[in-house]
Amino acid sequence: MHVLVTSDTITGIWTYTRELVTGLVSQGARVTLVSFGQVPLPHQTTWMESLHGLDYRPTAFRLEWMQEGQEDLEDSANYLQGLVAELMPDVLHLGQFCYGNLPVDIPRVLVAHGDMITWWMEVHGREPNETRWLRWYRNTVNRGISGADAVVAPSAWMLDALNRSYSKPARSCVIYNGRNPIFFNPYVNKDDSVMTVGRLWDAGKQVFLLTQHEHPVPVCIVGSDPPVHVPRIPIRADVKVAKDQTSVAIRGPQTEAQLRTLYSRSAIYAATARYEPSGMPTLEAALSRCAIVANDIPSLREIWGDTAVYFRANDASSLAEVIRELGGDRERCRNYGSLAYKRARERFTGKRMTDEYLDLYRGLLAKRSAAA
Repeated sequence: MHVLVTSDTITGIWTYTRELVTGLVSQGARVTLVSFGQVPLPHQTTWMESLHGLDYRPTAFRLEWMQEGQEDLEDSANYLQGLVAELMPDVLHLGQFCYGNLPVDIPRVLVAHGDMITWWMEVHGREPNETRWLRWYRNTVNRGISGADAVVAPSAWMLDALNRSYSKPARSCVIYNGRNPIFFNPYVNKDDSVMTVGRLWDAGKQVFLLTQHEHPVPVCIVGSDPPVHVPRIPIRADVKVAKDQTSVAIRGPQTEAQLRTLYSRSAIYAATARYEPSGMPTLEAALSRCAIVANDIPSLREIWGDTAVYFRANDASSLAEVIRELGGDRERCRNYGSLAYKRARERFTGKRMTDEYLDLYRGLLAKRSAAA
């Protein structure tokens, strides 16, 4: 089977793409990967070096959610259509809504990692004001959803949110994101500390909740942008916000090795987001045996069930209280870390995710073959 996958190198779906592409190739599929947004830096593509059967085509076409994305859409769609004609893949796996109605005669699987409208609704509690660009964006997303053979969401919550904001797809399903446990170390002795990953200015991730109250244990907020290079010597980019007992370290972007160490040493991971279609960093923390303290929102409840400790939705005081209680009870904290780890290993591995996508591809191909 030959799968043409589209992704981008700017958002968090690059990690998802790595898992999916590696999984597909390891199971014998040929993969052509096309990335949009910007041409990646060398450290972003080192994982491809050992993948035989991967054809990578980087581009700098702008993404649909960018204000200038409209200007590149026709050219990028023509480029993608030309690749399909040239390479003749069996399946098109799309990480962008705008290509869901690409006029090609192969199954189009559209993955809804997140979008502007559902993000706005969760962050602001209302529909965004109508503009010419927003009308274009809505129409583009609707056409992509309507044209796709199948729409996949990384959570049932995200699929429901998509259905409320756009046209309902002809076929849809949920495939939870997965990570390979081998990338993480769950067996290191934990420090009494809390970490999270996200940008301070991102209202959807709202990691700033951790800076609103004092904490009896150190807190580390890690920037979620990829580092511009892999330093030979570890570089500390910490900024500490300290007041009385509070100690919050705000770190710049970290390499994979640095993140792995931070996850492995942290006893607690704070999943603070109010908009979280999937939650890849939380999964990485769970695979590192961190106890999960999560915002009480439907998507995090869906994914983590009773293996996380929840604070009142979007409430910084409740977050501080839960951290204080859990941080003061090491045995309970270890137990929740083990519960999250067990759930992640059982439900959210990269192999399980890849198997479910392959089943979907085969089903779509069989349906096409029967119809012919």
